[in-house]
Amino acid sequence: MSDDLASAFDVAIDDLPDSVDRAAVKRMQFVAHVLDESVRIPGTDFRIGLDPLLGLLPGSGDVMSGALSLYIVVESARLGVSYATLLEMLAYVGVDVAAGSIPVVGDLFDAAWKANMRNVSLALDELSGEDADPSAEAVEIEIE
Repeated sequence: MSDDLASAFDVAIDDLPDSVDRAAVKRMQFVAHVLDESVRIPGTDFRIGLDPLLGLLPGSGDVMSGALSLYIVVESARLGVSYATLLEMLAYVGVDVAAGSIPVVGDLFDAAWKANMRNVSLALDELSGEDADPSAEAVEIEIE
């Protein structure tokens, strides 16, 4: 991992409570970076990742990138992210896969949408407490 990649993520990880598995967060950030921002377009500051490149494969490319994107959602669930945030994350992945499956236009959409970076940001906001609503009460559901 390059120094740029590592330093880009250190700030967010330092803001997390001690109870959060930092190795899992780093893995999520790495996957998001590889899928959304691993390659800089020459002559620009714009970056793309494997997601839009996989989308170039007819049919299966967007399904494969969607499956890889689900890793971030599953890891977020394991870390304790709320159901509401997980549903929002799944919606981002769903939009990414559905829109990305449109030939040519979908690949451009994938390059700009960056669902994985959005999802890591959502998870980090919630895990750090930045997204917490102080007036919200916890809901307990009893299962018999």
